[in-house]
Amino acid sequence: MKFFTPGIVLPIAFFVTVAIFIVLQNRGNKKLLLDRIKNSWGKIPQKEYTYEELEHIAQFFRQREKEEFSIDDITWNDLDMNRIFILMNQCTSPVGAERLYELLRRPVFEAEELKERQRLMEFFRTHETERHLVQTILSNIRRPGNVSVFEAVHVTSEVTIQGKKGQICCFAAFLLSLVCFILKPNPGVLIFLAVCGFNIATYWGKKGEIDAYLTSFRCVLQLLRAEKLLEKAGISELKTYEEQGRQYRKALSGFQKGAFWVTDRSSLGSSGLDDLLKDYIRMTTHIDLIKFHDMMKSMQEHMVEAEGLISLLGYLDSMISIASFREILPYYCLPDFDAGTQASMEVKELYHPLINNPVANSITARGGVLVTGSNASGKSTFLKNIAINAILAQTAYTCTAASYKAPFFKVMTSMALRDDLESGESYFIVEIRSLKRILDEAKKKENLLCIIDEVLRGTNTIERIAASSEILWNICGENVLSFAATHDIELSYILEDRYTNYHFEEEVRKEDVVFNYLLKEGRVTTRNAIRLLEMMKYGKKITEEARKAVEHFESAGLWEKIEE
Repeated sequence: MKFFTPGIVLPIAFFVTVAIFIVLQNRGNKKLLLDRIKNSWGKIPQKEYTYEELEHIAQFFRQREKEEFSIDDITWNDLDMNRIFILMNQCTSPVGAERLYELLRRPVFEAEELKERQRLMEFFRTHETERHLVQTILSNIRRPGNVSVFEAVHVTSEVTIQGKKGQICCFAAFLLSLVCFILKPNPGVLIFLAVCGFNIATYWGKKGEIDAYLTSFRCVLQLLRAEKLLEKAGISELKTYEEQGRQYRKALSGFQKGAFWVTDRSSLGSSGLDDLLKDYIRMTTHIDLIKFHDMMKSMQEHMVEAEGLISLLGYLDSMISIASFREILPYYCLPDFDAGTQASMEVKELYHPLINNPVANSITARGGVLVTGSNASGKSTFLKNIAINAILAQTAYTCTAASYKAPFFKVMTSMALRDDLESGESYFIVEIRSLKRILDEAKKKENLLCIIDEVLRGTNTIERIAASSEILWNICGENVLSFAATHDIELSYILEDRYTNYHFEEEVRKEDVVFNYLLKEGRVTTRNAIRLLEMMKYGKKITEEARKAVEHFESAGLWEKIEE
């Protein structure tokens, strides 16, 4: 007796071949993913971002922006912090990027939280296998189209959809007609077909209403699956996070049960036999519409837990990303937070993370620091670097320096301002609003680090010097560490009782000006503007007359009228 005929062997061989192909393909995909994860470690990210992408990533932060102190938009833009975020972002999941962005905009004022971040970063750095496992798990969380995961999930928070009772009635009518058909086939078949026809006809309109929210549901399901896999991994160093995630998943258990009826696909017409059967079951019973209402209710009731999953999983991903960021730095240090209350800072060999071959500088600062020097000498870059490292110290627990010692700071800047075309405000109005927010913050008791570049540059010289000297004098209090850059040498004399003078200078050569970007004590004593005009071939008449005018002003204290 032949147990295996060609009619049986061939289909079995076909299905075995397909199964082997699928297994090999999945194994190959996993290997490619792991290779990509390995190759990205300690490397500068190559991804480019549009303004719109960064705005979507920022929404997780925007939702909580006013809960406590955060880096405001003026400071964030002044310091080019988007570029810092992009340089740091090696997250494998979109929730990691959202959490990293939020983390960089919300400085921490407690050492315990920063030490926990350091523990996680050091664990991921030294445990490659566990790091790869966590990254692989998190990589299954996909970006939902052109929006962030937070936006996709949060869109359901205030949705009101009616009609569940009607869908239950359709389901009940289907069951009753089926029973009638079984018990009395002759009249029952007509009733069954009529009910099925009615349910199918009414299904399409309701199906269109729920399609818009399937992306949100899939995001939550991906978060739940990732949390379950993380819990299954059983990494003892992440036990606290696994337990917290378990609580979130438990609260959303009702959301997950039977979700495949709703989220398996967003449109009908699948070619597979099982999919075709599910399509008919959905259309005739409205089971997916009923489950949709249950899922929407569960999601709205447990929005806190859904956002908690975003925060928890994104947090772990962001810690891996910062640990990777550290690997690309020439050197870095862990910040030393001074328990004292006086606003001060001591940094050694501080360099800017966005500059190739940067020049490092050191400073011990208390009270106020006034930096003078010519254009392009390094004033603004140095001031930005001070603020950037204060932020990185209290967020990433990482400083691009040999050493960093300071108390916890609120950080505010007024630097790269411009006219506000939308509101019609001039540069000067924008600037004085920016400075006013710093003055208001300086009145509070918490330590404040403020960075100001070219105070009141939008007005005339006489009023600029008079007003800016008073503003800088009043900002600089016991709880404020104030850094300011200026071209007005007069300020270095007016404010010398509260501000220590530092400067950057350049070497003017025959055909070139060379900047060494080294911070030096004292006020600047050199000028290069007229020399630069000469080097750019402006002509002797202009440069010689300009030099004579300077000499006359310095001797007489007045500007000489230009005559024909």
